[in-house]
Amino acid sequence: MTEHAVVIAGGGPTGLMLAAELALAGVDVAIVERRRSQDLPGSRAGGLHSRTIEVFDQRGIADRFLSEGQVAQVAGFAGTPLDISDFPTRHNYGLALWQNHIERILADWVGELAVPIHRGREATGIVRYHTGVDVELSDGRSLRAEYLVGCDGGRSLVRKAAGIGFPGWGPTTSNLIAEVEMDEEPVLGMRREGGSIGPVDPAQGGGPYRVVLTEKLVEHTSEPTLQDLREALAVAYGTDFGTHSPTWISRFTDVTRQAASYREGRVLLAGDAAHVHYPVGGQGLNTGVQDAVNLGWKLAQVVHQTSRGSLLDTYHAERHPVAARVLRNTMAQVALSRTDERTEAARDTMTELLVMDEPRRRLAAEMSGLGIRYDLGEGHPLLGRRVPDLDLVTADGPLRVFALLHDARPVLLNLGEPGDLDVTPWAHRISAIDAEYDGDCELPVLGQVAAPAAVLIRPDGYVAWVGDGTDTGLRDALTTWFGPPSRSGRAASPWATP
Repeated sequence: MTEHAVVIAGGGPTGLMLAAELALAGVDVAIVERRRSQDLPGSRAGGLHSRTIEVFDQRGIADRFLSEGQVAQVAGFAGTPLDISDFPTRHNYGLALWQNHIERILADWVGELAVPIHRGREATGIVRYHTGVDVELSDGRSLRAEYLVGCDGGRSLVRKAAGIGFPGWGPTTSNLIAEVEMDEEPVLGMRREGGSIGPVDPAQGGGPYRVVLTEKLVEHTSEPTLQDLREALAVAYGTDFGTHSPTWISRFTDVTRQAASYREGRVLLAGDAAHVHYPVGGQGLNTGVQDAVNLGWKLAQVVHQTSRGSLLDTYHAERHPVAARVLRNTMAQVALSRTDERTEAARDTMTELLVMDEPRRRLAAEMSGLGIRYDLGEGHPLLGRRVPDLDLVTADGPLRVFALLHDARPVLLNLGEPGDLDVTPWAHRISAIDAEYDGDCELPVLGQVAAPAAVLIRPDGYVAWVGDGTDTGLRDALTTWFGPPSRSGRAASPWATP
């Protein structure tokens, strides 16, 4: 039986991102993926929100995506655009880039990190025991892991096998989605009644076309066919435009569910395995990638016995509320998409509010991921929020904050008197940087806040401690997030020098 420290079920964006995070931390990780190659039929999800681009920037790979996608204002709520071009971030935009390209780029990065991917296999069962999990595979083999992470989608076998509940709401609407060729020139654009037709490659124009259509029936017992799509087109447009040669045809509803717990012992969930919702707003892929970045460094520290297993409980505590908000705003958008006069009145009222700066900023910060704050207690406004990508001056020259996070290592950034903060017992777990910064910090929604004397930055880019010119609370924060102090300063850690 092959053994790994961590096995990830599912090689989509969430599983790939998690694998990369673990590999950066020196963890023996492997992916099990049912597809025989990374090829993804069709384009699937359509892009990246600002915070996800920032996450990639923190790892030094943002340019790989930016070079292939189209920068655009992608945030919106129930048909109302939410411009974030005035937000204080280097990436005050979204990126139009289909999921098949996102996955390919991530897979290339994971390949560079030498993560094995067991393709053409999927998890069919699990056996849990005190010190690990056996993962039964579809080819009759098994993998043994200290921890198993289910990134295997909304119908997650891992979630079901672990006995984790998936409460939520059933469907109220159903949609066909497909990529097809058409003999006739279709009517492009969104339909007020729901759905749209557009070129898969907007820059090139023409076919193939991506079609989304609202169906009359909500419940279905079979997979959709080309004939189903043609009939739905005829009902919506009076013609099927000579539709043929589908790359893929699928169906999605507004089923909205969230795992009761993101952790059951040595089994964890991330991405669609932990939360499913209507795809309006394009938040699903982005939420999953950010799940992975929150979980990766924590799981690495537990595997390396730097931190206790209880650190993994903070993954659920921090990420479950984030996805719960996504579920709520997608349900609200579905409710506002109905075409009766009362709903149109409510939608018009919402649109009037969202052209005002304050409501726009608040909702756009939430949907783009830039407004996330983890509850790490009271204190400086930066505490629990993403660290801004400040332009620093160091003894070695100018440096961006995000450049300090490329190797997924925690950072103690001292902007006060050099050498003021002694972190010797954690010296081989964190990077301690003395730097100068002239100016305030600016945060989405909150605006300008005073620059702190020092910040402790977690590998996921969130601030775990803010200094006021003293080291008050620093040792407690270091212990909470990066394990107890080492007398020698050389405690076992995922970043320790051999």
